[in-house]
Amino acid sequence: MYDTATDQDKKIIIAIDGYSACGKSSTAKEVASRLGFTYVDSGAMYRAVTLYFLDHNVDLENQQQIAKALKEITITFKYNKAERRFETYLNGGNIEEDIRRMRVSNMVSKVSVIPEVRSAMVDLQRVMGKGGGVVMDGRDIGTTVYPDAELKVFMTANFEARVDRRMRELESNGVEITSDEIKENLATRDRIDSTREVSPLRKADDAHEIDTSYITFEQQVQKIIELARSRMKALSNA
Repeated sequence: MYDTATDQDKKIIIAIDGYSACGKSSTAKEVASRLGFTYVDSGAMYRAVTLYFLDHNVDLENQQQIAKALKEITITFKYNKAERRFETYLNGGNIEEDIRRMRVSNMVSKVSVIPEVRSAMVDLQRVMGKGGGVVMDGRDIGTTVYPDAELKVFMTANFEARVDRRMRELESNGVEITSDEIKENLATRDRIDSTREVSPLRKADDAHEIDTSYITFEQQVQKIIELARSRMKALSNA
């Protein structure tokens, strides 16, 4: 971890927002790992709730069922040293693979627009980020969860690159799917995420935009680390 922050560095909050399949999660995980920060995958949190709702047949129109289910959900993240990755746990069980499947992908935007769900997840995300030293990615981190985050990044990519990235991701996990299915899923999620009434997806005014269409994974990671280093140095010297 040659980029690890030192004790003299101010432990900042890095908020990474953007569209689905732009590489947000993989980039944020690597940035957190190299800086020695905690990683919080807000998208995985909504996927975990979605998985629970699906497995327990929660009616998305029934506020009582939703409220009851949210009280029964505990979400945590653990670092798997053997796999060198952060993994999502729901009520103590590892669900990292389950939440990446299409049954969850096709429902997560519908679940994430429910006001009670967003309120519960935002509260949890704010608790996780207390004290700084956190990299958090999602769609409303820099605009709603942490509008005062010291570093905000907005990641984007052209539609074709996003489809190709998601296809490779699913295939590597043994999921058989067509490009048309992925295109429909991404287009639907873009529409829902960008037009929802509560915390819609948008770029914060002070966010640094990074287009990942034609750059390597290492380049996007290094760009954010350079921004973080610059910001931490400025704050430490203030």
